[in-house]
Amino acid sequence: MAIAGTTKRVTVQEITTKLNTLFQWGRKNKAKGQGIEPEGKGRAATVDYNVLGIARISPGEFPEKPPMLNGLSPNLMRQWRVLPLTIKDDEVVVAMANPGDLYLRGLLGGIYQKRVIPVLAEEEDILGTIYRWYEAEVDLEGDEADSEASLADELWEDPEQLRDLASEAPVIRLVNHVISQALEVKASDIHFEPYRDQLKIRFRIDGVLHDVETVSKKLQPAITSRIKLMGKMNIAEMRLPQDGRIKVKEGKNEIDIRVSSLPTLFGESIVLRLLNRDEIKLDLGTLGLSGDILGTFEELIAKPYGMILVTGPTGSGKTTTLYGVMNRINSPDKKIVTVEDPVEYQLDGINQIQIKPKIGLTFASALRTILRQDPDVILIGEIRDSETAEIAVQSALTGHLVFSTLHTNDAASAITRLQEMDVESYLLSSCILGVMAQRLVRKICPKCKTEVDIPAGLFEEILPGMGLDGMDKPARIWRGTGCPACANTGYSGRTGIYELLRVDEDIARSILSGADSGTILSIARSKGMRTLRQDGLKKVLDGETTLEEVMRVAS
Repeated sequence: MAIAGTTKRVTVQEITTKLNTLFQWGRKNKAKGQGIEPEGKGRAATVDYNVLGIARISPGEFPEKPPMLNGLSPNLMRQWRVLPLTIKDDEVVVAMANPGDLYLRGLLGGIYQKRVIPVLAEEEDILGTIYRWYEAEVDLEGDEADSEASLADELWEDPEQLRDLASEAPVIRLVNHVISQALEVKASDIHFEPYRDQLKIRFRIDGVLHDVETVSKKLQPAITSRIKLMGKMNIAEMRLPQDGRIKVKEGKNEIDIRVSSLPTLFGESIVLRLLNRDEIKLDLGTLGLSGDILGTFEELIAKPYGMILVTGPTGSGKTTTLYGVMNRINSPDKKIVTVEDPVEYQLDGINQIQIKPKIGLTFASALRTILRQDPDVILIGEIRDSETAEIAVQSALTGHLVFSTLHTNDAASAITRLQEMDVESYLLSSCILGVMAQRLVRKICPKCKTEVDIPAGLFEEILPGMGLDGMDKPARIWRGTGCPACANTGYSGRTGIYELLRVDEDIARSILSGADSGTILSIARSKGMRTLRQDGLKKVLDGETTLEEVMRVAS
């Protein structure tokens, strides 16, 4: 499936407006025959526009599909009798029923932030084309909730009818439109969440969920079935969770979409994870690692054997960090094998294994086979059980460099988590080279970044608790005031904050003696390790993020 469009960033509010007007223009406004009746009478052109150098355009010259241009809803197009046709870097061609209206041309220029090239078109042609572009969209508001719920119940009971409905143009265009808008705002996930009377659509942008649109309940069966068909999932199975995968193209970019369905009280919740191969940064130098942490980490990953762990909650960037490591150490003289669930990105020159528990291919069973493949480096997507932990440790002790992830709050807790999985302390003290904990924080939008005074008492109350009692109080910090480029959030993009625990002789002895995570952390901090909050504060003082963001993810 190909999704056409530009990568111009738009705000969530613009998306909401566009979807609202687009969804509301449907069957209840549908007219008989070709086109629709114009809202007003009479011809617009009584001026000789040839004299003014304004060309005339016929309906046959209009594009087949609307251009991906945000800022003007179909309702406003109908009201103003205008139709955007094509867009270039610095100009937009707009068909107008009255191109002599200089005020309207100036208004359009302000909306699009481009030079407007007007062309003359008949009012009826403009209105008819607006209808043709959006006529496939049905009315998602609905007037009778009870009848909609009844219709949805009937559809769920007839898989063949669902398949037919999901293959119709209105549903296809609707789902494609939502995916296109998510890609434009660089969303990482799309959530379709069912409730009693509605289906809610939300985008996760820079790690934070934003409400986008509320869709009528009667469209839920069709939307859900369309997505499941795209992901090669069973549309007749609605009682059990399912996973699928979709590949789409946006221009020259290839987008992988992971699909997850989960039965809930009011239908299946669908989540799409958008994975843009061309935008993922697999270079360790671009992930936000501070110079001293990056230097130490590079020393660890250059070791010939041992275990290195990356910890953090779901969505904290652990997999991206490990892919960056694989890219850094990948060379013709090394054989690298990964075991993942799922394989998110294909890496050239690396053998990647997709876990399939249904057929018995688990992390543990795959690892046993991997050791007979003579690998130099092994990447384990996640250590989930004691069997996997034991094999990983044994691999690290027998001459392999092993990387894996754990879900723990900080670096020191990874040691105790492995001990809880019945891995002996003497084995851990011998094989673990280091543990890095990480989180992702939103970066301040560079277009609206401004200096602000530190609130009274904030420095004295919070910063000393981060272990920086002796530092001088800074005069100012930075934050984003909010602008159209960042959807008025003040943030644009994300970076990482890190703490790196290097296991030296003193920490190895404490692990061997069965020390708890608090003791291990104290030893590491006495040797100069920065905690997550301390690294986050450094980025606050450097103007990369805000104190609120650091406290949100590393409180």
